[in-house]
Amino acid sequence: MLPATKSDRPSLADVFPSCFGAVAASSNTLGLAPVDSAIVVLVDGLGAVPLAERAGHARTLSERLSKASTMSAGFPTTTASSLATLTTGTAPGEHGLVGYSVLDSDNDRVVNQLTGWDADLDPATWQRSPTMFERASEFDASAFVVAPEKFRSSGFTRAVLRGADYRSGASIEDRFDEALAISAAVERSVVYLYIAELDAVGHARGSASDAWIATLERIDAAVRDADSRLGRQTGMLVTADHGVIDTPEHAHILFDESSELVDAIRWVAGEPRCLQLHFDPEASDAERERTIAAWREHESARSWVLTRDEAVAAGWFGARVDPEVLPRIGDLIVAARKNVAYYDSRPQNQSARGMIGQHGSLSRDETAIPLLRFGAFAAA
Repeated sequence: MLPATKSDRPSLADVFPSCFGAVAASSNTLGLAPVDSAIVVLVDGLGAVPLAERAGHARTLSERLSKASTMSAGFPTTTASSLATLTTGTAPGEHGLVGYSVLDSDNDRVVNQLTGWDADLDPATWQRSPTMFERASEFDASAFVVAPEKFRSSGFTRAVLRGADYRSGASIEDRFDEALAISAAVERSVVYLYIAELDAVGHARGSASDAWIATLERIDAAVRDADSRLGRQTGMLVTADHGVIDTPEHAHILFDESSELVDAIRWVAGEPRCLQLHFDPEASDAERERTIAAWREHESARSWVLTRDEAVAAGWFGARVDPEVLPRIGDLIVAARKNVAYYDSRPQNQSARGMIGQHGSLSRDETAIPLLRFGAFAAA
């Protein structure tokens, strides 16, 4: 049975349209009250499951966490896709960032969607949807981003944050100070505050580590302090782009060691918990069918193995996938449902195999994210 990807509950795509609606004093999907300013705090990698499990280390966040204050990160559960969904209000099938790494068929290569932007990949056109920041004037509002300085000029920033006034803060606390200063000084503003630190620790050390818990405690304290300083007409939401699942090294599957799994495959995209495999254009239908059958025979007990057409029909990439986006999606998708990760041992660089905390697939640990309300939004 395939996991459910369609729901009447709110999603990441609803967050910024609702915040801009609240600033414009109009009805919105999240039912946010009218405010002068809205702050959206995105904690990269803050899954609802590990947050609940470590509630004693994050009392401010966890006391707001309930079934009604969670939502799904969508698919795939990876930063590039989720942040594009957050800032555009559209699903990956529309905005086009369909994975961590994807096929750029025009240039016959796989491109990292966070760090692989170059002259042959234009952020203004590859990410195909207008951002909510570009639409801010429709709501008579001003849009701001507060994030680390190192991200200011990246291709990914130009793809998903275009239209916002970029402000930087070196520390988590600095970013909250800047966001609060903006909301106090600029009436009718929407501020996006990005926290990268938890995800970085999760990848390196895992969500069960002392380092992850210490970072969570620091974020919780910063949210508690900010909540006490919010203006009466300022609302704040805290959410995430995906969750995290700690995957031990013994659960790594070197799929290239089974030749029938790589026959006819030209490109390996996606990420370890959600492979997107692309066939060689010269591969025959029979070769493709043999490879698909081999994957299903080998891995169906621990992963969902779907063709592109099946995944699109199931709504994994949203209700609609634009024709220009379709070739970016793998011909074959292998999404882990057990605690495993898939690696290709052929490339020389194997540094990714050192990751402990992982995400990308459709387990609850990866998909369940918080949607926590503070300030003027808390009463809703």
